[in-house]
Amino acid sequence: MKKVLVGMSGGVDSSVTAYLLKKQGYEVEGLSFIMWEPQTGPFAEACCSLRAIEDVADTARHIGIPHSVIDVRKEFMKKVVEPFVNAYVSGMTPNPCIMCNKFIKFPFLLTKAESKDAHYIATGHYARVDTKFFLKKGIDSKKDQSYVLYVLKQDALKRLILPLGDYRKNDVRKIAKELGLPAADRSESQEICFIEERNYSGFIEKFSGITVKPGPIVDSSGKVIGKHKGIYGYTIGQRKGMGISSPEPLYVADIDILKNTICAGDRKSARKREFLVEDLNWIMPPSSESFSASVKVRSTMREEPATISLQTNSFLPSSAKGEEGESSGESVHVVFDEPQWAPAPGQSAVFYDRDRVIGGGKIKKSF
Repeated sequence: MKKVLVGMSGGVDSSVTAYLLKKQGYEVEGLSFIMWEPQTGPFAEACCSLRAIEDVADTARHIGIPHSVIDVRKEFMKKVVEPFVNAYVSGMTPNPCIMCNKFIKFPFLLTKAESKDAHYIATGHYARVDTKFFLKKGIDSKKDQSYVLYVLKQDALKRLILPLGDYRKNDVRKIAKELGLPAADRSESQEICFIEERNYSGFIEKFSGITVKPGPIVDSSGKVIGKHKGIYGYTIGQRKGMGISSPEPLYVADIDILKNTICAGDRKSARKREFLVEDLNWIMPPSSESFSASVKVRSTMREEPATISLQTNSFLPSSAKGEEGESSGESVHVVFDEPQWAPAPGQSAVFYDRDRVIGGGKIKKSF
């Protein structure tokens, strides 16, 4: 009987994952991470908090599997929270769930699997790994989470089992209810686990120690039309919160960190066709310097057709270079067939060949 170590957060997905694997004949053990401890309200039950882990222990007893807990709060702060804050202060829009998968969840699962002589690791993500160890979308298009797993390397994919990739969310919740699992009626986690009450600005000010630095909001011609409260409180594509009276809706179209300026415009101004992607991870390494693929720039959007071209410093388009033409390492230039909504620096762009993940990276600049 082969052993599998399941990452369990306290939610219905990881709970059903553990049950399904035991039913399939694996020797199953659950592992939970204490990453963050929210203080108030419903956030006190956030993923991987102490209260959520108490629920995991109940679930493990209910299923009949051993369960252990490790405290990774120090690592989570260093690898996820601090980079998240630094990115926002730099005018970018990071995805902390992807950072967590890359630096915390999967590295620790693999390390613990080695120490526990477990052949495999498993999580409750809605995605699949095929027989060639390629990452694929889950069959439930509304829940597919392949986007947040593009950072995985082959050492993880070769040992990873994702049972929920072949299930739909409604079926998973039905299984949990039929079994009477403690997590059966637990609501979906929609927010970033370490930010309470959606107060991004307050959180960033607290953990960065920065002093609020207001600045101008300008239109496409450079005319000052308002005043922002600190660029870290805004993201590309944002509509609300600018405090500007306008006959037409205004959106954040660009953030200039050097000038401490936000550019606002109509909806069209926030749509971009081209952008540069760096910090790449290839699951299916490209065989040519330019290829076609479908690209997704946020987890909730549908991937759209694009052309992807591998770049080096000498081949970067001039409009993609920084203030002094700087860029380093491998990167790709992505051109959508049609302009898409608000690809923002710091977000991840993930490339697909039908239902397979080719790879992805972080958006550096759109233009």
